[in-house]
Amino acid sequence: MARARQRQRHADVRRRQDRPRPTEDGGLMPGGRAHRFILQRLRATRLAHHRTPADLGLAAETVRLRTAGGKSLFAWFVPGPGDGPAPAVLLMHGWGANAALMLPAVPPLHAAGFAVLLPDARCHGASDDEEFSSMPRFAEDIGTGLDWLRGQTAVDATRLAVVGHSVGAAAALLAATQREDIRAVVSLSAFAHPAELMRRWLHEQHLPWWPLGWAVARHVQRVIGARFDDIAPLATLPRVRCPVLLVHGLHDETAPFADAQRLEAASAGRAPVLPVDAGHDLGESLGPHADAIVGFLRSALFPRAA
Repeated sequence: MARARQRQRHADVRRRQDRPRPTEDGGLMPGGRAHRFILQRLRATRLAHHRTPADLGLAAETVRLRTAGGKSLFAWFVPGPGDGPAPAVLLMHGWGANAALMLPAVPPLHAAGFAVLLPDARCHGASDDEEFSSMPRFAEDIGTGLDWLRGQTAVDATRLAVVGHSVGAAAALLAATQREDIRAVVSLSAFAHPAELMRRWLHEQHLPWWPLGWAVARHVQRVIGARFDDIAPLATLPRVRCPVLLVHGLHDETAPFADAQRLEAASAGRAPVLPVDAGHDLGESLGPHADAIVGFLRSALFPRAA
């Protein structure tokens, strides 16, 4: 029994030694151990595709898209049902997900005349790996997908929209502040501020916010090259010039429904909230709201015909 307690004490010491330690200026101890610890804990789970567009009776092309740093993204492209160039919607999944998890949204979009692109973000699905993933990199991958769509003869490059879930939604709003060609954004389960997500993650890791969590958050911002206050949906949404629809689960425990209400307020009412009887992963709960979402996209991309 005494030996068991001694082994447990040694294990506890090793865990404390492996955790990142803040320096007096709020940084992290040099040497790389803290950096690797943080990246390992934040790394998204890579899921394999559990189904394809063919499982939904949709004809799709598998493509590889060249992105920043010579990396490539896996994506499915579902052409529009008509003969001419079609308006297109890019569907971006959330953290630890992949394109297959966005497939339920494709049939109503396709039936309404849209072409659809479903990419895997870097470090997700069948796309290339990176040292780390981040919301700004999700936004870069959205940009890569939009650039590819603009080069397709089957796509009307003047009518492009983005539908994103969770981190993908926050990245869609960020991308919409950086590009002029995004004509509409549908945000599914966007959080209001990444620092709030970071606090919840630290709590799950049994790490105190002060001073350790604060130092980790500062380090993460240095690694991703962006301040949370600058890329938070609360900051980007007011700068988005295109129409935005906030779709959010009433029972969301990851990004509470109050986040959607705060975002609507930040937009001065320009971005309405569509409440859904669901949690964070909206999934099949979006079905009853498909007409409203498609109607929003059509009114944004074809304002005169709406």
